[in-house]
Amino acid sequence: MKAARSVLRGAVRGVLSGRGAGLLLAMAGCGAMVGCGSGDDGTPSTARGSLEQLAAKAKCRAEIQTDAADLRQATCENGSRRYVLVTFTNARGQAEWLDEADDYGGTYLVGGSWVAVGGPADISALRERLGGTVVDAAGKHGGGHHGHRGG
Repeated sequence: MKAARSVLRGAVRGVLSGRGAGLLLAMAGCGAMVGCGSGDDGTPSTARGSLEQLAAKAKCRAEIQTDAADLRQATCENGSRRYVLVTFTNARGQAEWLDEADDYGGTYLVGGSWVAVGGPADISALRERLGGTVVDAAGKHGGGHHGHRGG
């Protein structure tokens, strides 16, 4: 999972947060859980698809940053909204990535085979298009690190 570690240590370091594999396991049955974007609360069902398909659903312009065998990462912009989308080829890769994210604070949106990372307002808006579960964690290093948005 060298690519996953590289992503974590790279451009998204300041906006990552996590609860690790336990969070992923808790969301394995996301379709039945409240707050997973089931459509009952007005959010769409959790989106599925490739990085490009997710970006299209999010109505953003994706700029590919990492194209590895186990994951793909892109920065995504839609007007003043900016976030990072990461897709995974399998659940294990996503779980390992989330475990690595334990040390970082921030807000992210977790789907079946993807994670979006950004500021709280950006992630909230993204959830309206992609569904998923919002996680806001302080992290182990003091939290409050939501990165810088360009604009």
